[in-house]
Amino acid sequence: MAPGGGIYKDVIESRVAFSDYDMETSSSDLRGSPLRKVASGLGGNLGAASTNDVHELLECPVCINLMYPPIYQCPNGHTVCSICKARVHNTCPTCRNELGNIRCLALEKVAESLELPCRYQTLGCHDIFPYYSKLKHEKSCRYRPYNCPYAGADCSVTGDIPFLVIHLKNDHKVDMHDGCSFNHRYVKSNPYEVENATWMLTVFNCFGRQFCLHFEAFHLGMAPVYMAFLRFMGDEDEARQFNYSLEVGGNGRKLIWQGVPRSIRDSHRKVRDSQDGLIIQRNLALFFSGGDRQELKLKVAGRIWKEQ
Repeated sequence: MAPGGGIYKDVIESRVAFSDYDMETSSSDLRGSPLRKVASGLGGNLGAASTNDVHELLECPVCINLMYPPIYQCPNGHTVCSICKARVHNTCPTCRNELGNIRCLALEKVAESLELPCRYQTLGCHDIFPYYSKLKHEKSCRYRPYNCPYAGADCSVTGDIPFLVIHLKNDHKVDMHDGCSFNHRYVKSNPYEVENATWMLTVFNCFGRQFCLHFEAFHLGMAPVYMAFLRFMGDEDEARQFNYSLEVGGNGRKLIWQGVPRSIRDSHRKVRDSQDGLIIQRNLALFFSGGDRQELKLKVAGRIWKEQ
């Protein structure tokens, strides 16, 4: 699981050009505004308001997330974000008055002057961003948590790579192997049961990094197929430093795939649907298996190497 601020996309894209407004805020404008609290507490000096005070005012009382334009207020000056305005059916969550379409322009203008740290500061991002640029950065911040790469269930766990490795081992019972080359055998007694289910996930420790080997059965259009592919537990720019090959065969025939591992920033389904891996049609897989073609016995060999 991208965390952080995705629900505000439409709000940000519909942002008005606040520079067109008069930047001076009169006392009558403040009378019904949430900024009155800060202004009165500081002798009317808005410029001296602390970032923490304004940051608190910018929190939506419903979702507790930071508010982005348009910010709405009721006649008593209580504010709410545009997303939650619809959720509370246009009723102020604080005083229960009707919200209407009154914009809190004063608070929107003050927000423009703020600079805030990335929400992933504790994970290593120490950059500071203008208030209205913060969300855009956080969507692609290299320090944002990764989603669990396990594809056998809808897992909502997120975290850094060391945490996810432990999570995969302890909670999903994923096999862990050391080394950059491998041989895996996949056996299924009834290969005609294809239900878009993931069959296998194995994690390899190689070059001090972790790689996820997926093998699964699904339908490509109407055709039942098997697919093997590799994902890198890290970002895309690091994944491009590596290459891998996969090989499957039998009865004197062989299929070979070579590619670049995909980052786990891309979901397993996205990689699978892009067909970025070794794809084996069921009839060919059964031919490789030998025998009476009633049982799948595939041996997939592979290796990982680093580009110099």
